[in-house]
Amino acid sequence: MSAQILSGKEVAAVVRSRVADRVAALKERGKSVGLATVLVGEDPASEVYVRSKHRAAEKAGMLSFDHHLPADSTQQEVEDMVRSLNADPEVDGMIVQLPLPGDLDGNKAVETIDPAKDADGLHPFNLGLVVLERARLQPATPSGIMRIFEHYEIPTQGKLAVIIGRSFLVGKPMALLLGAKGVDATVVQAHSRTRNLAELTRQADIIVAAIGRPNFVHGSQLKPGAVVIDVGINRTDDGLVGDVDFESAVEVAGAITPVPGGVGLMTVAALMENAVTAAELSIA
Repeated sequence: MSAQILSGKEVAAVVRSRVADRVAALKERGKSVGLATVLVGEDPASEVYVRSKHRAAEKAGMLSFDHHLPADSTQQEVEDMVRSLNADPEVDGMIVQLPLPGDLDGNKAVETIDPAKDADGLHPFNLGLVVLERARLQPATPSGIMRIFEHYEIPTQGKLAVIIGRSFLVGKPMALLLGAKGVDATVVQAHSRTRNLAELTRQADIIVAAIGRPNFVHGSQLKPGAVVIDVGINRTDDGLVGDVDFESAVEVAGAITPVPGGVGLMTVAALMENAVTAAELSIA
């Protein structure tokens, strides 16, 4: 029996509608919501991501500011752009599109962002609040995944969740959110060097695959009925594929996110949610 498809498109539409309502409510109070992006270089994938963020912002009624710097920009020039946006009263949230080209340091660029305007939720201050379970602006991809759990009413309490990946973008904050009080999953943080990984995944009620390797998790490695969240977006000769081998996994899992059409759409929706939250907090 095939798994239930957890549609990021469906959930993102709900989140974006709520964001639009919140943006409209702020406008009635005389407050606009502005989202800015900083894109360095000409990476085609990054350009697609940035365009999708601006389209979503505009549909939600936000002001949208696109700042594109050449690939040969210096670290100082990138950070100066971020500082100018920190000081811009029209900008409530901003994103530095990662990765940055060449030897530019994406971490330093993100750390230059005013934490109150951190739409990606990746500034060390905001990540620290996730650890303390006091987060206001959460890392966008993990936050989007949590919206999927909420929308489809997927139980997490007491469930064994295996997170495959340990990046600060997804893996580490995802583990914190799933293990937080009120969510109450029992979390195992795995990675590419985890021994006997398949033995862990065959016990997992929930798997979040965020390792960046195409088709890394096969259906034979799943517990029947498991919930599988595929964060991977890998470009191959056959097109976009996830970190999970969808064709084999869909016959074993109880529910699964597709690629494309799954978590990627939720990341953008969560960015919009962070932007409007930042605007609300700025006038609270």
